[in-house]
Amino acid sequence: MAKRKRKYWLMKTEPSCFSIDDLKAAPGGVTAWDGVRNYQARNLLRDEIQAGDGVLFYHSGIKEPAIVGIAEVVAPGSPDETAMDPHAEHYDPKAGPDNPIWYKVDVAFRADLIKPLTRDILRRHPDLADMAVLRKGNRLSVQPVTKKQWRAVIKAGGLRDPLVPI
Repeated sequence: MAKRKRKYWLMKTEPSCFSIDDLKAAPGGVTAWDGVRNYQARNLLRDEIQAGDGVLFYHSGIKEPAIVGIAEVVAPGSPDETAMDPHAEHYDPKAGPDNPIWYKVDVAFRADLIKPLTRDILRRHPDLADMAVLRKGNRLSVQPVTKKQWRAVIKAGGLRDPLVPI
């Protein structure tokens, strides 16, 4: 079987909820990307995102939203247990072991960008101006990124290796 090519994603989070520093502080720098409650994003987590994929870590809901770091998917989609826990913030009473509904992936911290890339910087960059995160009305918390965009972010963010050795 042919090896699957790495894909790239942008994952948005509000730093007051979960920041790049929280990811770094997690045991082994790894955590579940859970709590996603949008069907389109759920489908990506369940069906598309795989271990080895690259993640642009994006802080949203702040004065200057920005891509602030790099992560790697280290475990593919699996049922999000928080949906089945009545004490969890993201509980969904319709979810259960036989009907998980919501999915998560595990991500690992790989690097901080030396220079966070704000929306203004992204808009002015010729290879990044068409990123989905910049489209009006796009609030999706998980979205695809092209290899060209990935490389441009790595370079513009001040990292040396265009593929960030992950």
